[in-house]
Amino acid sequence: MSIATEISSAPGEPSLSEGEISAWRGLLRAHSSLAKRLDFALEDSHGLPLRAFEVLHYLGEAPSGRMRMCDLAGEAHLSRSGLTRLVDRLEREGLATRCSCEHDARGAYACLTDAGRARLDGARGTHLDVVREHFLSRFSQHELSALTEMWNRIEPCQSRHDYAAGAR
Repeated sequence: MSIATEISSAPGEPSLSEGEISAWRGLLRAHSSLAKRLDFALEDSHGLPLRAFEVLHYLGEAPSGRMRMCDLAGEAHLSRSGLTRLVDRLEREGLATRCSCEHDARGAYACLTDAGRARLDGARGTHLDVVREHFLSRFSQHELSALTEMWNRIEPCQSRHDYAAGAR
């Protein structure tokens, strides 16, 4: 049996071609490999898992080092409950804290602490080293531009509503 016949959406529906399967699996393999390398390096050198680094990074880039929890969840590609658990952990470690929203009593912000900024600053070099070695060095500038153009064709999905709208 060919690989192309292994993957189909339902009996009787067309399968993916060998090229489609290779492209899809290549994307998944590359993402997994890069995420694992980053996670191992950041955890080993800074005690900071990749997801925690990403959340601290978004907070570090935000004005005043703070973001609404719902916006941060979307940027970090985490569910709201997943972000809540991660921010709980970052709070226990003194790297972030929750701040209330002055204009909306129901709104909550995640705020970067001085200790969080220091840990983030220390980890940025490790992050960049891994990205350069295991991703950027594998491609020419022209290829990186082409990849950027291709990735931008895929619209981000932030919610179930986005998924449902795109599925139609």
